[in-house]
Amino acid sequence: MSGLSWKKKISLALEDGTVLRGMSAGVSGTVTGEFVFNTAMSGYEEVLTDPSYAGQIVTMTSPMIGNTGITREDAESTGVHLSGFVAREIVALPSNHRSRLSLPDYFQERGVVAASGIDTRLLTLRLRDRGVLRGILTTEEHDPVALRKAANEILPISEVDLVGRVASRERMTLFPEGPSSLRVVLIDYGAKASIARFLLGLGIGVTVVPPRTTARQILDDSPDGVILSNGPGDPASLDSEVETIRGLVGRLPLFGICLGHQLLARAVGARTFKLPFGHHGINHPVLDLRDGRVLITSQNHNYAVDPRSLPAGAIRTFESLYDHSLEGLWFREARIYSVQFHPESAPGPHDARSVFSSFHSILLGEDP
Repeated sequence: MSGLSWKKKISLALEDGTVLRGMSAGVSGTVTGEFVFNTAMSGYEEVLTDPSYAGQIVTMTSPMIGNTGITREDAESTGVHLSGFVAREIVALPSNHRSRLSLPDYFQERGVVAASGIDTRLLTLRLRDRGVLRGILTTEEHDPVALRKAANEILPISEVDLVGRVASRERMTLFPEGPSSLRVVLIDYGAKASIARFLLGLGIGVTVVPPRTTARQILDDSPDGVILSNGPGDPASLDSEVETIRGLVGRLPLFGICLGHQLLARAVGARTFKLPFGHHGINHPVLDLRDGRVLITSQNHNYAVDPRSLPAGAIRTFESLYDHSLEGLWFREARIYSVQFHPESAPGPHDARSVFSSFHSILLGEDP
């Protein structure tokens, strides 16, 4: 545990006045953001590197995190994007044949402020009962009055350009190993690497473009379809991205994932809203409204589409069995398909991976 002192105190404060203490498991420093809780028992390496967590301090509800170490093979991007990390117990001595270093050493390497020894049950109950809360995590300040004041001065996440912070800045084309007759444009709002991997596995070429790419530039590229990726932040603050999607509706098959689903819905006139505490985990059941199947899915979002605002022609395809929020859409005439959950999982169960095959069918002119 090079450079790590388990004796350094760390403090956590929420905007509602809650103050908790623990021990540092990462670097010294101060971070702020929205506190969310994640119910996954594993997959923390993917959580740490998922760009959708930008601006958030993630609390893991599983009581012991880090016992499988860091593999360096399961990352969803090249860096850590969340603001901070909190667990009841962070393990310093992993036991896993794939592990390359411990989680605390990874925090040191990547400059992550992390807390161990926090009462995560209490913290999760606060977030569940009061909703997502802004807060601070720090090794540098421990006065309760100062901490509460700092927590209440944090900018709302809707006022921060998180997509601009994590999205690609350059165009890049990826080719599958075998022959390919199809190619899609992936608009990167903070895309997980697994999305491109699954498309390539289906023999589909992928051109990744930055989020401010215009509809005209995409149409001039003549792809077979467009994928709108996951990403962080409030979809209501991404007007230019919505305008780009609006210019593509009805002209190419579109497939939205998570934030991409929300942006696509706004492009066709629907509204989005903030959930009380979001969906973050790998055990979320969704009902396929077309055939009654239940899929256990990986999810990570704080916003959802209001089904009452959907325009004519919208077919609701999936629904959350936790809170009945909308989880999927299909527009047959416009060839628009979207899901709120993560079909690539990573981490999580593989139930929903068939969604990629459904989009493949749409590219071929069939229904999903």
